[in-house]
Parts: sequence; C-alpha cells; structure tokens
Amino acid sequence: MTAEAFPFRTAIQRDDSEDRRVFCWSTDEAPLHARYRLEWKFRARPNTEETGPDMTPTSASQKMQSIGIIQEGDPILSRVARPFSLPEEAEDARRVVAELASAAERADTIHVFSKGMGVAAPQIGIDRAAAIVRTPDGETITLLNPRVIEESAQTDEQYEGCWSFFDVRGMVPRPLSISVEHQDIDGERHITLFERGVARLVGHEIDHLEGVLYRERMRPGVEPIPVAEYRGTGQGWQYRSGNASSRK
Repeated sequence: MTAEAFPFRTAIQRDDSEDRRVFCWSTDEAPLHARYRLEWKFRARPNTEETGPDMTPTSASQKMQSIGIIQEGDPILSRVARPFSLPEEAEDARRVVAELASAAERADTIHVFSKGMGVAAPQIGIDRAAAIVRTPDGETITLLNPRVIEESAQTDEQYEGCWSFFDVRGMVPRPLSISVEHQDIDGERHITLFERGVARLVGHEIDHLEGVLYRERMRPGVEPIPVAEYRGTGQGWQYRSGNASSRK
C-alpha cells in the first residue's frame, strides 16, 4: 500500500558549496513509524514555448509560500497552538525555536525588514506555542507559551503585514504597551513589558498562537490595501512576520 503523496509543509533547505548542492529537510513531531520518500525529477532546461508560463513566484505571498510559510486559509492558522510542558519538553521547544530561526533567515533573503520581524510556529506548519521576534535593533525575543496579561489603555493604529498574506497591509489598532507572561526553556515563568513597535510585533505573534489574524483586529469597515497602494501612502515598511497584536 502506498500513501498519498503531498508537498512538505516546511521548506527544504539548500546549500550550494563549490560544485555540490546539498538539500536538507527536517520535521517536528513526526508520526510514529513515519517514513518519507523524496522523489526527484530531472529534465533538460525548460523550453518556454513547451512548458507554458514561468512558474517562478512573483507576488510577495507566493515568495513567502515558496520558503515554507503557511498561507491564509490553512486550518492551522485558525487554531490555538498547543502549549509546551516545560521543562519536560525542553528539547522539543529548542527544535521548534531552531525551525523558527531558520524560517526567519530564509525570509531575510527575500525581503528587507527595517521595522523588525517575527514568525510563529503555526506559520511554518508546527502546532506549538512558540514564536520569535527580531527587533529593529537586532535583538531576538523568544516566546514560549506566551499570553498577554495586561495592556495599556493608550493605543495607536499602524499598518501591519503578515507573511501568511503578504500581498496586502492593514491598519491595525494596538495598545502602546503590553505585559506578557511567558516561560523559558527550564519552565520558569517571566513577565516582560513590551512597548510601542516591539509590543506590536510581540502581540501580533501571540495572536498567531491563538489562531487570530490581524484582519480580525481591524476596525469595522476597514480593509487591507494592496502593497503597491500601501507604498504610495508614504508610511514606509511597517512590517511584521506574523505582526504584532494585543488582547482586547
């Protein structure tokens, strides 16, 4: 009996070294006794007259999908992510964080994130409560089992972007500061205050872990706008990978 074939939900990494090309793939929480088979199809350089239109990703969302980012509509993006039992699942948590760091490195090759970036585990097909945020200053914030426990009454409204539907940007109201309870790899609980742009980034990623996309945070009647129109607003790149978000 042969199982049905389907694409990997996380990207295969490629490393070119001199005359060798090495491909590497890993997965988290593989089913018991699971087996994987890679099939390679070799062919001559394609003739555009025979093969039809170029299939190279062109839109921002297609580029994100090509590096393993789950796109809007996938059920995993609307589910609450499964928390870690720490420190018992410390090794699992480390592996997921490593996968998130790898995804961030891949994203860095296709887009410039001058305002910071972030990515949550569901966005790379992993149903666990982990996310990372990289601030504009280069600091990496690791979030394990995070939840917002307090937020400021003062808010502002800024454009956000999301890797899972990166062709548009949306104006999203957020609190100017949030207090987040989270755990470290040893299971110790911490409460950290995040402010302004970093609060927006962190909140957006926590939303992903709760199955919320930023569309749900926008004011009634307000819709995301295409990237080309957004650039014309002169707002600059107010991006986040799974942008920032907060609790209402």
